[in-house]
Amino acid sequence: MTTALVDVIAKRQDLKQFEELHWEGTFEDYLQLVKENPRIPRSAFQRLYDMLISYGYEEYTETKKKIVHYNFFDDPRDGGRDAVFGLDIPLSKLVHVIKAAAFRYGAEKRILLLHGPVGSSKSTITRLMKKGLESYTFTPEGAVYTFEWHMPDGEVMPCPVNEEPLHMVPLEWRAELLEKLQLDRVEYPIKVDKQLCPACRYNYKFLMQQYKGDWKKVLEHIKVKRFVFSESDRIGIGTFQPKDEKNQDATELTGDINYRKIAIYGSDSDPRAFNFDGEFCVANRGIIEFVEVLKLDVAFLYDLLGASQEHKIKPKKFAQTDIDEVIIGHTNEPEFRKLQNNEYMEALRDRTIKIDIPYISKYSEEVKIYEKDFSPARIGNIHIAPHTLHVGALWAVLTRLTDPKKHNITALQKSKLYDGRMLPGFTEDNVKELRKESEREGMEGISPRYIQDKISEALASEEGVSMINPFIVLNRLESGLKHHSLISSEELRRRYKEMLSVVKEEYEELIKDEVRRAISADEDAIGRLCANYVDNVKAYTQKERMRNKYTGSYEEPDERLMRSIEEKIGIPENRKDDFRREIMNFIGALALDGKSFDYTTNERLRKALELKLFEDQKDSIKLASLVSSVVDKKTQEKIDIVKNRLIRNFGYNEESATDVLNYVASIFARGDQKE
Repeated sequence: MTTALVDVIAKRQDLKQFEELHWEGTFEDYLQLVKENPRIPRSAFQRLYDMLISYGYEEYTETKKKIVHYNFFDDPRDGGRDAVFGLDIPLSKLVHVIKAAAFRYGAEKRILLLHGPVGSSKSTITRLMKKGLESYTFTPEGAVYTFEWHMPDGEVMPCPVNEEPLHMVPLEWRAELLEKLQLDRVEYPIKVDKQLCPACRYNYKFLMQQYKGDWKKVLEHIKVKRFVFSESDRIGIGTFQPKDEKNQDATELTGDINYRKIAIYGSDSDPRAFNFDGEFCVANRGIIEFVEVLKLDVAFLYDLLGASQEHKIKPKKFAQTDIDEVIIGHTNEPEFRKLQNNEYMEALRDRTIKIDIPYISKYSEEVKIYEKDFSPARIGNIHIAPHTLHVGALWAVLTRLTDPKKHNITALQKSKLYDGRMLPGFTEDNVKELRKESEREGMEGISPRYIQDKISEALASEEGVSMINPFIVLNRLESGLKHHSLISSEELRRRYKEMLSVVKEEYEELIKDEVRRAISADEDAIGRLCANYVDNVKAYTQKERMRNKYTGSYEEPDERLMRSIEEKIGIPENRKDDFRREIMNFIGALALDGKSFDYTTNERLRKALELKLFEDQKDSIKLASLVSSVVDKKTQEKIDIVKNRLIRNFGYNEESATDVLNYVASIFARGDQKE
C-alpha cells in the first residue's frame, strides 16, 4: 500500500524539467547559449521588467485618462492569493520606474521606496515581485546561469554570489566578445561590466599563475550551471528587516569572516575564509527587500548608498565588490517624514525614488479584498448576506476621502463618482478635477485590516453561527472605534461614526430598492412600460403626434404617463425636456455603436420604471402586513414569491431574505419610505 502511494506521488515528478533546471556545461557551451538568446546576461532590473511584462497588460480609459492594468499584480500564478486591487495608477508608476532602470536611464542606480499608510499593500506588492521573479527563473525565458570552480586539488568551489559567467572574460577583452555575441539585438542595452567577486578573483589569479597566463587553461576549471532563485534557500532573493540594535550589525548585509577557516588558510583577509552570505550577496542577480527600511540604524543606511548608486558593497577586509540587484524598501509615513527632516540623510534621499501606495479609493475595488478573504471556500457554511462586505468597503473608502473644495457634494456622492457612477450635473472633467485637488487622498483613513478583523469577529461570534448581515458588521465596526489605536482624536472618531450612519442610510436605500424590484419583477411589464415611455418621449422631442393603436386617431404624447415615471427619480418640471433629450441621445449613441436599447441599459430610467411599477402594484402585496402577527394565506403566497425573487436574483438565503423583508416592511410601516 505504501509503495503504491509513493508511486502515485513519484508520477508527478518532471525529470525533463529537473534536467533543464540543472543544466551544466563548459564556458564555450554557455557562450553558444548566449549567442542564441542574448537576453541571458541581462541585469536584475531587466530580468524583473521582462518578468512583469510577460504576464501581459490591459489598457482602459478612466476620466479621459489612459490607464494600464498589469496582469502580474492579479497574482495569476497563485490563484490570486496576493492579488492587488484598485491601485493600477501607482503600480503603473512602479513599472515605469522599473522599465527606466531596465533601459539604463538612471533609475537602476536608485532605491525603490514604496511609501504609504499601514495596510496599503506595500509588503504584498514586494512579496509578489519576489515570488514572481522566483517563478520566472524556472521558465526557459527566465533562465539564469552562474559557475563553479573545479580546482586542481579536486575541490569544488561555487561562486559565492552566483555571478554572471561572462565576468570570467577580462574587462579589456570583453567589448569584442559582447560585440560578437550581438547583445544589441535586445531592445534595451545589455552591459556586462562587473568584476569577479573576491573569492573568484583569488581562484582566477591562482590558476593564471599556475598556467603562466594561459586563459584557456583556466577556463577548463570552470563549469557553468543553471540555477533558480529561491527565497527559502536564500538564492537570488534577500530580505532584511530591522531588529534590536545590539543584536544586529552590518555584516548581515555584506557577510562575515569564517573564523574556523582562518586556521586552514592562515589569514582573515583570505577570501576563502570569508562567508559571502550577507543579504546583499544572497540577493545578487535578483532582488532584496528592506522591510520598514527607514527604521534601520544609520550604519545600515550607509551601506545602501554604495549598493544603489555604484552597485558595490564593502565586505570586511576586502575591496569593494560588484553586485547587481533590485533594491526595494517600504516604509510608513512617520518614518518618511523623519527622513525628510534629517539633514544628515540627504545622500539617501537623493538616491531614493519614492512611489506612493495609497489606500483604494473605489469601493468596488476595495470589496474585492474582502470577497477574496471571506470566500465560501474559506468560511464554509456561514452565509454572508448581500451587501455585508460592501458596507465595510464603502465605509473604509469614505474615511479616506477628503472634503471637496469646490464642488458642493457629499462624501458619499464623491465615492460614487470615483467608482465610475455618473451623477446629474457632473462630468468626467469634474471627477478629474476632484482627484487633482485631493493629492493626499488615500494616504489616511481606515486600513483594510480593521475591516477584515471586524468581519472575522462577526463570523466567529454567536451571531455568525449561520449568517452575518450588514447590521452585524456595522455594529462591530462602530464598537471597535472606541479602542482603535490609530485614531488620534475624538473628533476623528466622531467623524468616522457619522460616516457609519451615512453607510447605514445608503444600505437602507439599497435594500428598499431591491425589495421594490422583487415586487415589480415582471420584466415583460417593465419592458412594455419602457417601450410606451420611449415612444411618447420620441414623439414629444420630435414634436409629433402619436397614433392610438385602439382608436386609430392621432393624439398628443401622454404627458401624464411621462411625468408619472420621471417624478419617481426626482426630475423636476423645468428639467423634463433635458431628461427626455438625454434619453433619446443615449438611445442614439447605442445605435451608432451597434447596440440595442432596453430598460436595463440606462440606470436612471430603469429605477424610474421599477418605482412606477412598484407604485402601481404595492397595494396588491400589502408589504406592511409583514410586521403584523396575522398574515392571510393569499398575502403570504405573494410575500413568498417576493422572497424567492430576492433569493434567486439578489443572492439572499431564506433567513437573510426574511430579515430584509421584515426590515423594509418596518420602514414602510413607520412611513419612512422616500417618495
